[in-house]
Amino acid sequence: MDRFEYRDGRLWCEGVSVERIARDAGTPVYVYSSQTFLDHFRKIRAAFEPLQPLICFSIKSCSNLAILSLLKEAGSGFDVVSGGELYRALRVGADPSKIVFAGVAKTDREIVEAIDAGIGWFNVESEAEMENLIILAGRKRRVIHAALRINPDVDPKTHRFTTTGKRETKFGVDLERARAFFERFGRNEWVQLGGVHLHLGSPVNTIQPYLDAIGKALRLIDELRNAGFLVEMFDLGGGFGADYEGFQAPTALDYARSIVPLLSDRSLRIVLEPGRSISANAGILVTQVLYTKQSGEKQFVLVDAGMNDLIRPALYEAHHFVWPVVTSREPPAGRNNQPFEGAVLADVVGPVCESGDFLALDHYLPPVQRGDLAAIFACGAYGFSMSSQYNSRPRAAEILVEKDAFRVIRQRESYNDLISAEI
Repeated sequence: MDRFEYRDGRLWCEGVSVERIARDAGTPVYVYSSQTFLDHFRKIRAAFEPLQPLICFSIKSCSNLAILSLLKEAGSGFDVVSGGELYRALRVGADPSKIVFAGVAKTDREIVEAIDAGIGWFNVESEAEMENLIILAGRKRRVIHAALRINPDVDPKTHRFTTTGKRETKFGVDLERARAFFERFGRNEWVQLGGVHLHLGSPVNTIQPYLDAIGKALRLIDELRNAGFLVEMFDLGGGFGADYEGFQAPTALDYARSIVPLLSDRSLRIVLEPGRSISANAGILVTQVLYTKQSGEKQFVLVDAGMNDLIRPALYEAHHFVWPVVTSREPPAGRNNQPFEGAVLADVVGPVCESGDFLALDHYLPPVQRGDLAAIFACGAYGFSMSSQYNSRPRAAEILVEKDAFRVIRQRESYNDLISAEI
């Protein structure tokens, strides 16, 4: 369970009042619980302990340096998808051998930087990328390790924009082409193709898609080994779910109970790339009510956070539970959006000049008024990391709570920050 709870009608993060944070840091503001990050990481590590996996936190889900440092100290490696994310990982002192680099369109600069850093694995997604990787590794005269990302054509039953394991997506190589891929590239002197990688999408709130995909991948690995190829690593990707509303996601132990038996005694180095399952419930976005408004039959709550601060609802139709920071009514168990006596049914919307600027639609709330604070829950994953300066709105501050203390881990941007890179 995350470390955000109401005490006598006030929301706390660990040992700190969220009301106090908002008063000191202003709004909108991202607030993270360090203990929740660590709890979720440790639960995954403990659940999959029989496999002794390399756990590589997915930086794209939450990329602040303070949080990466926190997870690095807990033993995490990192999954990166850009040169900038590699830079962040190295900046916090990550062990390069515990970094995996995925992505369908890595630039030459990014590849060379990763080779120079000595990362553990490149997850390769096409024949053209492999050809280029061989050329660049040869120029550097450096032997590097690669895993082929396969597309198992498994439907994870998630949003179409975050589905990555179906045949129609841009990611990976079809199973039918994987054997030919190894035949062509599996004995190269510079790029040692010794792994298989998959990633189904996110969030995947059922276990069966993993079992289907792993079964297909293991059959391929057996075929490749029988053909004489040394396949020593299997990267399962990430995508484990998080609890946005209710207790919708399986626990780490639930996933592991089904997955671990499939991989025991396989002589494979297992890699996991969790992101959302560690970070989502470790963060909230705190915003202030500016106005309330009635338009026809529709009630609006207008707040100072917008789609530039949290784009997931507009981009993915994602649900985020919203509740006042100070309230006489405790939120429902599991933070479900459901009617109750005295509830106001409203759309929670922001100041961005777009009709798609909403944070919650048809959401049941206790009555709120100008100046009240509201918390938007489960924002630790793909919240700040996807934020922007659209409408020339400075990005929010980020706060990390550690027990009964908190600190600013990213300053709120100023108007000067909006134009500092412009000439």
